[in-house]
Amino acid sequence: MARITRKELKTDKFALEIGHGVDFFEEHRQEIIRYGAIALAAILLILGYAVYSRHRHTDREEALTQAIQTQEAAIAPYSTNGGLTFPTQAAKDQAASKVFTEIRTKYSGSPEAEIAGYYLGAIQADAGQMVEAQKTLEEVAEKGNARYASLAKLSLSQIYFSGGQGEKGEKLLRDMIAHPTVFVSKDQATISLAGYLMSTKPEEARKLLTPLLARNDAVGQVALTMAGQLPRK
Repeated sequence: MARITRKELKTDKFALEIGHGVDFFEEHRQEIIRYGAIALAAILLILGYAVYSRHRHTDREEALTQAIQTQEAAIAPYSTNGGLTFPTQAAKDQAASKVFTEIRTKYSGSPEAEIAGYYLGAIQADAGQMVEAQKTLEEVAEKGNARYASLAKLSLSQIYFSGGQGEKGEKLLRDMIAHPTVFVSKDQATISLAGYLMSTKPEEARKLLTPLLARNDAVGQVALTMAGQLPRK
């Protein structure tokens, strides 16, 4: 899963650009096409949180920052600069899961707890624990506020697709197209749905992408790339 650095977490301009979902498409178009929405949503979630929490400093925020530091730690036998390291990915995932779970428990109902829940679900998905990941993300989707819930749903759609629950994934994305949020735009949900339909319903995918092709921006470029991968009529 794609990660975001603490430096970027604190960069308001970058966060706002991501929140509008424009420059992100240009920078990550291959990831969007290849990997779907899980990595995309994780980046948007953390950057959206940066916009929400700037100029604030709370115990919850500090706990989340420390948890993210754990998730960002290097995998190495020892540290060359005094930073946190782990001997294996499994060891890091175990430590990160523990701290994110603690935040969810201690600060239940807070934005930080919702972000921790998303991160926990992403770690589980990365580790192939798809049943656990689905359960965790569904909790965020059902109980979180609309902004964070939309991000959880974006990732859930990909889990549904990969787990043979395509109808559920389609339903989520179509609802997000109809009800976009500041974190998940209509274009973003459309691109994600078209990415799934490319192999199952190519003509419907083409229909979704066609209105985006005329746009002279990063979204149009992503749509053009995806359209070029569709079978010719």
